[in-house]
Amino acid sequence: MKPAEPVHGFAVLLPYRLVPTRMSVRISPLSAAIICFCAIMAVSTAWAQTTPTMLSPLQIILKWSPLLLRGFAFNILISLLAMLLGTVAGLGLGLALLSEFRPLASVSWLVTQFFRNAPWLVLLFFVMFLVPFQITIFKTTIPLPDWVKATVGFALPVMANVAEVVRGAVRSVPSTQWEAAESLSFTRRQMMWLIILPQCIKRMLPPWMNIYALVAMATVLASIVGVSEMLTLTAQVHAAEGGRPELFAPLYGFALLCFFLYCYPINLWTARLERRFRIR
Repeated sequence: MKPAEPVHGFAVLLPYRLVPTRMSVRISPLSAAIICFCAIMAVSTAWAQTTPTMLSPLQIILKWSPLLLRGFAFNILISLLAMLLGTVAGLGLGLALLSEFRPLASVSWLVTQFFRNAPWLVLLFFVMFLVPFQITIFKTTIPLPDWVKATVGFALPVMANVAEVVRGAVRSVPSTQWEAAESLSFTRRQMMWLIILPQCIKRMLPPWMNIYALVAMATVLASIVGVSEMLTLTAQVHAAEGGRPELFAPLYGFALLCFFLYCYPINLWTARLERRFRIR
């Protein structure tokens, strides 16, 4: 007898059924920050209505906003100058870390590790109290105000972090680039400046921007050492308005919102550059 042939079944189309889906609502961090600030303002305004003769928190913020925004611009200035000084010094320190001269590389490693792992506030106190208020060069007296010393204090950890970024970027370049340049009789300096460092720019740019965002947010530490930046002016405005408890959250919430609106786009731009410059 012949074995039974297999029976091929027909595909059966199951009846269509609607599956309920849940609606997901996504709120961006920017929208969440603005909503939180508006909620703080609403609660504080409701609290302040018990004394109708006084200005509301929103009116006080509008009244003092030119002064507070000037203080915020001072924060940005300090962060930009600190980033400029730290980047220039960090580039030299990072190249010293890669030096073939072992004593120079060892000293550079010690300097990098010290300033990279020291608390920023401690470094700021050291610079503020150890650096003189003025220096004399060839009978010319140059004053050093507090904000200049604070800028140097922020530039020191920036220098150490930028040096690590430079070292890591140079190390990430494939060894074939070094070998190809060496086969063309380039000197080490020519290889570094003409071939290796141009390739490192796209590797260094995202972490460099991340460091700047950290510096911009850390500039509020300068208020502890007496620099008249936004947080210092916010405390002075709060005291000038009688130290009312309902003004504490709106005033400092306004400062928080200013820093968030400044640093959040930097974060988005950094993430975009990381996707664009992704090393494959």
